[in-house]
Amino acid sequence: MTVRVLTTGGTIASRPAPDGSVSVALGGAELVESAPVREVLRKHSFAFTGSDLLTIAREVLTETAAGDGVVVTHGTDTLEETAYLLDLVDPPAPVVLTGAQRHAGEPDSDGPRNIADAILVAGSAAARGLGPLVVMDGRIHAARQAVKAHTQAPDAFQSFGGPIGEVRRGEVRIWSTPQRPRGFPLPAELPRVDIVASYVDAGGEQLAACRTAGAVGVVLEALGAGNPTPGMLAEVRACLDAGLPVVVTSRCASGPTAAVYGSGGGADLKAAGALMAGPLPSSKARILLSVALASAAVHRLPEHFR
Repeated sequence: MTVRVLTTGGTIASRPAPDGSVSVALGGAELVESAPVREVLRKHSFAFTGSDLLTIAREVLTETAAGDGVVVTHGTDTLEETAYLLDLVDPPAPVVLTGAQRHAGEPDSDGPRNIADAILVAGSAAARGLGPLVVMDGRIHAARQAVKAHTQAPDAFQSFGGPIGEVRRGEVRIWSTPQRPRGFPLPAELPRVDIVASYVDAGGEQLAACRTAGAVGVVLEALGAGNPTPGMLAEVRACLDAGLPVVVTSRCASGPTAAVYGSGGGADLKAAGALMAGPLPSSKARILLSVALASAAVHRLPEHFR
């Protein structure tokens, strides 16, 4: 199987400037010599827009239409969002996203090994049927579960279900198969969905600002298992009354949301009509809600919260 590489920039394509700052500097041909390569974007992923994510997804769907595997090199800051968008639109062949934590000018850059591992996985028969994957530091993560958990460590990515495999001494080893709900069509654009975080004394002002600024959906990053502050609960009800769907995640690093507590807790959010996101983190819940809104398929969200 042919494996094609799409480059988008990020640390993996960066070098230091004379002033010491690190900027994207390498094109696709400078990054990869062992596979057909095409440059899609040349940006840090912290500067990506929703339009950029859709551009990457369109290119991936085009390249995989003939059954070829694809590797996407990507900045690690927002890699999890692009990976999850790709998972939701379900490319027909293996897709592997990878990046680097050390730029190309460092003597121990992790980019070359990560690219080699990603190409190996994308070309492996074992990767078929698993959906898009994230490969970093020899670990293979399902796109739905992978999140960046460390700012600088080479093994920056973790999964709330654990990695599904590894690359060891040139061999791809898969030991679990991720569950993947039905996908969605690739939207022409991603409707605006905002994330609002919870904390002690948080009122509803930020939720109200999102609603009045044009958001068509909101992700509430709640406390514990999915509990709002009193001010936030009142504003969630106002959002729902105005027709904005509200998805509830947790600020905890792991564990699902659940409608357990009354007296202004998560049970009251659910009673008002908010949706509990289960184990999905806020970054992914936002992408999911945006895609579902674009497809007029908000009713299908619970399939993805298990």
